[in-house]
Amino acid sequence: MNWMDKLERKWGRHAVPNLSSYFVFATVIGYLVNMAAPGLMSFMSFSVDGILHGQIWRLVTWILMPAESLDILGIIFLLCVLSWGSSLENMLGTFRLNVFLWMGVIISDIGGIIVYMISRVVLGQGLSPFLSTYYILMTLLLALAMCMPEGQVRIWFVLPVKMKWFLVFELVYMGYQVVRIFGMTIADYGKTSLSFGIIAGFIFTAPMILAVLNMFLFFYFSKIHISRKHKKRQKEFRAQFREPRPGSGIAKHKCAVCGRTELTNPEMMFRYCSKCSGNREYCEEHLYSHVHVK
Repeated sequence: MNWMDKLERKWGRHAVPNLSSYFVFATVIGYLVNMAAPGLMSFMSFSVDGILHGQIWRLVTWILMPAESLDILGIIFLLCVLSWGSSLENMLGTFRLNVFLWMGVIISDIGGIIVYMISRVVLGQGLSPFLSTYYILMTLLLALAMCMPEGQVRIWFVLPVKMKWFLVFELVYMGYQVVRIFGMTIADYGKTSLSFGIIAGFIFTAPMILAVLNMFLFFYFSKIHISRKHKKRQKEFRAQFREPRPGSGIAKHKCAVCGRTELTNPEMMFRYCSKCSGNREYCEEHLYSHVHVK
């Protein structure tokens, strides 16, 4: 039993069903507030300066921040998130999906504070990254791909691709985006201050990096970790059944026609017949002369 199972046994009854739909609802509210009263969103965004001045709510209210405009693609994305969240909750359970989402929020908070502290030490002024739940919600699909790698996803609702290859493609694309953004910030700000260009790269890529980091940490801590000694015992146990014990008299190969085995006739080769039903094995004498069993 890993620590996730222990937490679920103790706190599982407090898990919120369909939590991903609440995150989607929070994003929609953020869009509406941003259209009705844009100035109000400045009091909800993630800001370490504001948090240090007592505005603790900023640690959570940044989940209302809209990442992009609410156009047709944004609406389709939110509808897809509802489907991804429901599927992932059916596979992982309500409690684990709660941990996945809130762990993403907490890691984003911690990462944002670290970026702020580094910028304050290096540049002399604290800079906070812009945080939103866009990439946290996007990693729901990547988490599904890790849970069912042989499943299929249709890119642009047309092209079927196995989810494991989609996961690889998406991670490579995100890596490319990180490198591209760092290159742009260093090119723009590196002429005056290379350190400022690097810090700016971290500020712009923090939501993406932290969301992917959260996904890998979640699956790492969800695994049951086995000691090396236990792994060695498992390997030895499986090896005992892979080959017959010396002197046991148990044959591994036996001809279905004459009954010869590798113990009675060690000089013979034994092969399975692909045309016979079942796993029927024959010696080299009867491999091509036997009557096929259908």
